[in-house]
Amino acid sequence: MVGITQPTPREHVNAHGVWDLFRNMGKMTVFSLCLLLCADLLDLAVGYLTVTIEPLPPVVVGETVTLKCNFKTDGRLREIVWYRVTDGGTIKQKIFTYDAMFNTNYSHMEDYRRREDLVYQSTVRLPEVRISDNGPYECHVGIYDRATREKVVLASGNVFLTVMSPPNNISVVAENTPAPFSRYQAQNLTLLCTAKGGKPAPSVYFKRDGELIEVISYTMPTASETGTGSASFRGARPLISRDMDETKLQRSLSLLDPEGRLSRLHTESPQHYHSQSQQASEPSPATEVIPETVVSREFPRWVHSTDPLYYFSHTHVPQSDGSVVVQARLTWTLNPQLDNDALFSCEVKHAALSMPMQTEVTLSAPKGPKLLMTPTRAKVGDTVRIVVQGFQNEVFPEPLFTWTRVGGRLLDGSADKEGRELILERVPAELNGSMYRCTAQNPLGSTDTHTRLIVFENPSMMKNTQNPNNGAGHLEVVGLTWMTLVLTVTAGLT
Repeated sequence: MVGITQPTPREHVNAHGVWDLFRNMGKMTVFSLCLLLCADLLDLAVGYLTVTIEPLPPVVVGETVTLKCNFKTDGRLREIVWYRVTDGGTIKQKIFTYDAMFNTNYSHMEDYRRREDLVYQSTVRLPEVRISDNGPYECHVGIYDRATREKVVLASGNVFLTVMSPPNNISVVAENTPAPFSRYQAQNLTLLCTAKGGKPAPSVYFKRDGELIEVISYTMPTASETGTGSASFRGARPLISRDMDETKLQRSLSLLDPEGRLSRLHTESPQHYHSQSQQASEPSPATEVIPETVVSREFPRWVHSTDPLYYFSHTHVPQSDGSVVVQARLTWTLNPQLDNDALFSCEVKHAALSMPMQTEVTLSAPKGPKLLMTPTRAKVGDTVRIVVQGFQNEVFPEPLFTWTRVGGRLLDGSADKEGRELILERVPAELNGSMYRCTAQNPLGSTDTHTRLIVFENPSMMKNTQNPNNGAGHLEVVGLTWMTLVLTVTAGLT
């Protein structure tokens, strides 16, 4: 007899060593011995079946994946079925079946989604995987029972398929814009970089002029912490706050004209501006384009910061397709003198990318707005539109446009209007020669452009206005005639 001192887990005990176990251990009962004998006989009748699946490395969307189901058995194969597991394991969907009895295979997916190909009896290939293919898969192998030849003994293995997707879109915008330009108060500027389509979430970082920015990370406040307004959210962000020097304030205010606008500095020459305008373009007979007035920017010394602190935060927003939208924010106290024309880039790293994705923006104040007035020859009663067509440079962040009328209010009685377009409906003759100012500004600077409205007479309206006057005069003559007759009759009766 072969002596067995101690059976190992999942090891069948040889029938010849049962009595040796009983004699050595002394603790076996008759019932235990019967179980051992039955298990040994059942193993001889059923045979063995083991299923293993090799783990899969992460794959990128669009690649081809091969699912290999390795099994060992001394029995007769009945079928091999591949399942896709969804909803946390509660639902198993057949994707492919191999029927060994008829030596056939078929897919359980719809015709328009049939993407599975049988490579071998136990191997399935998935070409051009998608994010939706991410998840666990199971391979079930069935063999015939040796004892009955009718029952099927099953064994299974599982593997998890991880599908990665690189970001397909990145963009950079400035938050809380358009915003006005301020000469007397430090302002925060926040760049928002959004990366969409990535799975798993990519890493996002900022660079300035090609160099990585050293940042201080902070946590974005939740909705309950920020409240309903945006002011509380701005308060959560760092902002340099210093008391304003009254001397600097008085000096700055001394440059303003009575209307509160910055007056022309002595260093500027009106004749120089006028000569440049005449050389550039001749005014049309309908409108007179006034040369651009560049507002000189003067900043208190406390605004200047050669080494600003950059604050960084990011949020992850899961999407229904399994991808993640990453929003990264870079906030710092703006210095228009140093930050103007600075190049900021947002770069995105992802395991599915061989090199980072990048998008760039250049901070720039607006310069030289180009105005277009339609119709070019406005008449009394026409609707006149003045629109900003563009600038002499690329402007970022988005500028804020404000329209005012020099020396008076706008046609509707308001002091100013915001927007890229100013509409004057049914202009009267009194507006002939009026001048309009367009102020374009962003946190980096401000500039003004003027245009003059020339209103011509409208012959059709003059005819229409003459006809009602003639009718009114005729009625007055008839009324006077009747009045004379009434007075004559009254005098005769008396």
